[in-house]
Amino acid sequence: MINIFEVVETNNMIEKENLDVRTITLGISLLDCIDSDLQKVNDNIYRKITTVAKDLVATGEEIEKEFGIPIVNKRISVTPIALVGGAACKTPEDFATIAKTLDKVAHEVGVNFIGGYSALVSKGMTTADELLIRSIPLALSTTERVCSSVNLGSTKTGINMDAVKLMGEIVLETAEYTKERDSLGCAKLVVFCNAPDDNPFMAGAFHGVTEADAIINVGVSGPGVVKTALEKVRGENFEVLCETIKKTAFKVTRVGQLVAQEASRMMNIPFGIIDLSLAPTPAIGDSVADILCEIGLEHAGAPGTTAALALLNDQVKKGGVMASSYVGGLSGAFIPVSEDQGMIDAVVAGALTLEKLEAMTCVCSVGLDMIAIPGDTKATTISGIIADEMAIGMVNQKTTAVRIIPVIGKGVGETVEFGGLLGYAPIMPVNQFGCDAFVNRGGRIPAPIHSFKN
Repeated sequence: MINIFEVVETNNMIEKENLDVRTITLGISLLDCIDSDLQKVNDNIYRKITTVAKDLVATGEEIEKEFGIPIVNKRISVTPIALVGGAACKTPEDFATIAKTLDKVAHEVGVNFIGGYSALVSKGMTTADELLIRSIPLALSTTERVCSSVNLGSTKTGINMDAVKLMGEIVLETAEYTKERDSLGCAKLVVFCNAPDDNPFMAGAFHGVTEADAIINVGVSGPGVVKTALEKVRGENFEVLCETIKKTAFKVTRVGQLVAQEASRMMNIPFGIIDLSLAPTPAIGDSVADILCEIGLEHAGAPGTTAALALLNDQVKKGGVMASSYVGGLSGAFIPVSEDQGMIDAVVAGALTLEKLEAMTCVCSVGLDMIAIPGDTKATTISGIIADEMAIGMVNQKTTAVRIIPVIGKGVGETVEFGGLLGYAPIMPVNQFGCDAFVNRGGRIPAPIHSFKN
């Protein structure tokens, strides 16, 4: 049982250490909205979401008042739209009308983001999948709250290199479509390998086809809490360090469990998972990079960074699974650049490069996240970066992702401001050697040998 005394214990974390519930995400299945008539599909989607999600924001606000726990975002994830719109959509423009419907609903029910403008193409693309992918630049440039994701590979199926090549082009096209806003559209677009069905975090959230009709998922975040705890054991050995992280993660997860159970009870919707992720914000003291420095590094990116991050990620998960039977999603440590002041400082100091970030993604929860690169970067180079990250996920049987932003009209040394939780970022240099012949081969990289487990 979770009791109010556990919440009281965390009051200091909330008031002084930036502990928050990062999101309550309501997952909604749209499979019953499918129709061959596009207008009916849009009407069905509008009706379903407004009905199921009408009390989501009010519920979150009521929980905030009752327990004094900040809930930063209220969000919705839906069934991948490539599946929902496949029977009715014949052009990319048709799919973009669904994006507008989703955006309209998001505004009306008051959520921050709605995710699920997505396609799952790890082994191959249907006509509908390709149409949706080609519609992404238009969809993200004509909406405010819609987020898009594409799963390009998995340990079981390998990597769809045709889709990887296409997504390099789509990322660049999305940047061009939103260049008046510093290519902001790319901040709402992520590509995955091994995407989980139950991820509550944007931009990668979608409601998996294995999920119930509606589900409540909660994402908890507390980098500031972990850093403060580690300050008290400065100079102690690794055993003490690991135990401290684990115990802190346990307490943070219990807060999320309470919020999830309350939201589930109040909305009469089943509870899905707690995603315990050290997801930073631009706020001072809310940084994963600062935790790495507290562990003993001068800057994130220094020798030892990958080992420190692996330790952190593992102990966070160990503490989380003791606190809740339903830990899922992307649980662990996020390493976005623009959303983490410590990461930004490390890039500016020259300690952190794109290549070092890639090495760190072998042991973090997600991948190359919120990284700004020069706007004149070639599409094939972006595809090559994506392919590298997909390979890390495929071979290591973990979720990896890329959310990279080629900022049109800007180059290395300049800074781009996204605002809000998205923060700001220095534009990082990209390896200038080409990979065109590799990306243009086409076809699929086969699944690794250890995928054969049946």
